[in-house]
Amino acid sequence: MLMIELIAYLAIGALSGVLAGLFGVGGGAVMVPALMLLFGALGIGGDWMAHLAVGTSLATIIGTGAASTLAHHRRGGVRWDIVRPLAPGIVVGALAGAVLAGWISGPWLQRIFAVFLAYVGMRLLMTSAKTAVSAAHPLPGRLGLAGVGSGIGILSSLVGIGGGTLTVPFLSRHGLEMRQAVGTSAACGLPIALAGALGFIVVGWGRDGLPGFSTGFVYWPAVLAMLVASMPIAPLGARLAHALPVALLKRLFGILLLLIAARLAFA
Repeated sequence: MLMIELIAYLAIGALSGVLAGLFGVGGGAVMVPALMLLFGALGIGGDWMAHLAVGTSLATIIGTGAASTLAHHRRGGVRWDIVRPLAPGIVVGALAGAVLAGWISGPWLQRIFAVFLAYVGMRLLMTSAKTAVSAAHPLPGRLGLAGVGSGIGILSSLVGIGGGTLTVPFLSRHGLEMRQAVGTSAACGLPIALAGALGFIVVGWGRDGLPGFSTGFVYWPAVLAMLVASMPIAPLGARLAHALPVALLKRLFGILLLLIAARLAFA
């Protein structure tokens, strides 16, 4: 591995950890576009560059998601009674998303992620400073939660995220206060990452043009370097959220994500 490549992975890991804590967006929303651009510049992955970025992001989220889940659980922020009925659908959906990604060409997978990134950017731009009012609608039953979980799993695995961008709004609309919505979402992100990474390993197995030290669509040097940087620095984002003008920073970050989305869509 080139030194510049190692430094880039460490920087991506650190940045994703800080921004995840600061803005409440999953690390995958930062890692995937950064890896796509880096892999493209270094010529890593060839035609499978986008798939490699998504699979590598999911494998990294296993480590960050486990650490985040443990931290939220210790503070009583995880509603395991909601995680349990969501989890089966999440696992099935995440595996299905990985299989679906294996049928999609690299350029189209990149465009799909660009659309997702534009959605996240627009949500950040439209975030209001006022506190959202919890919806009065009750959560669906076990079968309904399994269905919701499968939808979250498919979309999250397809674009390489832990699902917080989808899970937190769903839970908050159904009456969970934000601390529990975020903690429960973090716990749901772990099965998404596990099943999604496994799926990307299987569907990428034996593909021509993948780099050394990769297993399917997971590139382990990048995973390890990003974990080394992201896990210890992640709490910094949460602390900065209490010291910086987050509402303004969210809008600036939203604009940046829209610019990156445009770059990926028309690459």
